[in-house]
Amino acid sequence: MYSTMTLLLLGSVPGIMALEPRQATGITVDLSRTYQTMDGFGTSEAFQRAVTMQRLSETEQRKFLDLMFSTEKGAGLTILRNGIGSSPDMRDDHMVSIQPKNPGGPKATPQYVWDKSDNGQLWVTTEAVHTYGVKTIYANAWSAPGYMKTNGNDANGGSLCGVSGASCSSGDWKQAFADYLVQYVKYYAAENITITNLGFLNEPDYTTSYASMSSSGTQAQDFIKILRPTLDRNGLTDLQINCCDTMGWSTMNSMLNQMRSVESSLGVATGHAYTSGPSSPLSTKLKTWMTEAADNNGAWTSSWYSNGGAGEGMTWANNIYSAITSGNVSAYLYWIGAQDRSSNTNSKMIRVVNKAVDPSKRLWAMANWSRFVRPGAVRVGTSGGGGGGMRVTAFRNVDGTVSVQVINNNGGGATVAITVNGGEGFAAAGAKGWVTDNSRDCNQIDAAVDAAGKTVSGSVPARSMVTFVLRPAAKV
Repeated sequence: MYSTMTLLLLGSVPGIMALEPRQATGITVDLSRTYQTMDGFGTSEAFQRAVTMQRLSETEQRKFLDLMFSTEKGAGLTILRNGIGSSPDMRDDHMVSIQPKNPGGPKATPQYVWDKSDNGQLWVTTEAVHTYGVKTIYANAWSAPGYMKTNGNDANGGSLCGVSGASCSSGDWKQAFADYLVQYVKYYAAENITITNLGFLNEPDYTTSYASMSSSGTQAQDFIKILRPTLDRNGLTDLQINCCDTMGWSTMNSMLNQMRSVESSLGVATGHAYTSGPSSPLSTKLKTWMTEAADNNGAWTSSWYSNGGAGEGMTWANNIYSAITSGNVSAYLYWIGAQDRSSNTNSKMIRVVNKAVDPSKRLWAMANWSRFVRPGAVRVGTSGGGGGGMRVTAFRNVDGTVSVQVINNNGGGATVAITVNGGEGFAAAGAKGWVTDNSRDCNQIDAAVDAAGKTVSGSVPARSMVTFVLRPAAKV
C-alpha cells in the first residue's frame, strides 16, 4: 500500500522533530496465526538481595520498586521469583528456613518459625502485589533444609531423603518437605499474598557451595507424587507446581523424559539458560518458563550497545526474542533485579552506587517487552521486517491492543509500515512507540496511523529496540 512515505522522525535532540522521506519497510501482523500465551517477565530478590534494598532510604526504595514494577517509570515486571529458605541462619547471604532446626525426625511435630520478613522478600512481594498489581508470585526452594537431605547440609548438593536411591538413617522426609512447602505458602496467604507457582528444585543438575539439592527426573517424580496430593488436601488446588529449573534448557528435556507419569500434575516446565539457552521448545505440552539467565562474568556495564558484549542491553533484547520465538517460552526471568553487593558483574539489572540505585540497559531491554506484553497476551504471526538484522514479534493483549516489537541490529535506521490482518478484523484508532537505545530508556516517540486505521508507521533508529502499541478502534 505504501512504497514511500513522509514520516516524522525523532531527532537526536529531545523535542526536535524533522521531516525525512525514507523507504518504508513493511511488517504484516497476522492475528489469525497464534502461538503461546504469555505469563509475563520477571526477576528475583532472593539470597537477601531484598534485605539490602530494604536498607536504602525511602526515596531510593521507591526508585528501586518503580524501576522493577512500574509500567511508567520502569520495567513493569509481572513475575517475582522468591527463594524459599533452607539455611539455619542468615550468615552471609543465607536464606533462613521457616524451620531452622530438625524437629526430631520426619514424623515429629513441626516447629515452624515465621519472622514476617522471609529474608526481606515479604516486603518486596507486598509492594509488588498491592502497590503495582503483580499477580504471579513464584516461590522456589533451592534446597530442602539440610536435616532432610542425604548430606545433612542445605548446600553442596545431596538429595531429599526418601526419593529413589536416597535412603537416610533419619527416615523418609518427602511428606515432611511437602508439608514444609505448604506451610510457607500459608504464611504468605496470612499476609494477604497468594503464591501462584511453587518449585522445589533449583539447578538440580549443579552442585555448589550455596543452597543446592541434586535430583534426577525420577527423584523429582517421586516427590511430585507426594507434593500434588498434599497441596490439594490443603485447598491449594490452583497452585501450580513448577519443575525443575535446570542449569541449562536442554537438560530439562532429559528431566521431562523421566517424569512423564506426573507431567499432568505439573503446571509449568522451567529451565535456565546458563549451559544451554531456549533455542527450541521443550518436549512437553506444558507451558514453559525461562526462569533464570544473567551475565555472571562480565564486568558491570550500563551500555545498550557498544560491541555486542554479553552484558549489553541490546544483547538481552535479542536473547529474549530468541527465547520467545525459538524456545516458545511463556515467561522470561532475569536472575537478579537489584543488589547492593560488591560483585561488579552483570548478574543484576540494577546496582547500588553510593546508596543510590543505578539501572542498566538490561532493565530497559526487559521494559520494552514487559511493559507492553502483559500477562495473557497471545503471540501472533508476523512477516516482513526486511530480514537481515531486523527482528519482529507481535502480541495481542487481553485489552485488545496489539504490541509489535522491532529490534534493529543494523547500523542504519529504518522506517516501518505495520499492517494488521486476520482475526475478526482490526483497525487502529491510535498508536504510540517507545524506543530504547544508547541515549533513551524506553522513551515515547511518535507513530502515525493512516486514515483507514490499517497501517501504522514509525521510525526504528540504528541499534535500537522500538515497541509499537496499536490501540483498536471501537467496534460499531
